[in-house]
Amino acid sequence: MIFSDDLIMSAIGVLDAARSFDLKLATAESCTGGLIAGLLTEIPGSSDVVERGFVTYTNEAKHEMLGVPSDLIADKGAVSEEVARAMAEGALDRSKADVTVAVTGVAGPGGGTDNKPVGLVWIAAARWSHETIVVEKRFGELSREDIRLLTIDTALKMIMRQIED
Repeated sequence: MIFSDDLIMSAIGVLDAARSFDLKLATAESCTGGLIAGLLTEIPGSSDVVERGFVTYTNEAKHEMLGVPSDLIADKGAVSEEVARAMAEGALDRSKADVTVAVTGVAGPGGGTDNKPVGLVWIAAARWSHETIVVEKRFGELSREDIRLLTIDTALKMIMRQIED
């Protein structure tokens, strides 16, 4: 198993909470490459909660699959608060999910800049009739694996916030 026991337990908690409110979940993932959906679907019986996952690694995929405006990506950059928000809200619009989470960031080891360093990740969680929440995380120059795992952990906590709100 590639996920820690702590992440598995968090995922079970998210699934149980969503199930208790009869909510469906979807993910929109860039820097995690589908790992959030992979973790959720690692849990037997998750198909009654997990509606779908979008892996939108490229700017074109963000635009085509989630409806993120190309000019927004060009203006703000793919790794930005605005794009994370648009990804989460686009996943709501383009799925049957009630709650979505989106992640976009620089997992490294390369690709960072002064303005967008390795370890910078934006995470957004959206829910119908609720305000979309967005957080910026600066994990620092950790390993690619550690950045992605910390992103997954934060994403699960944000999904839970939207479920329990």
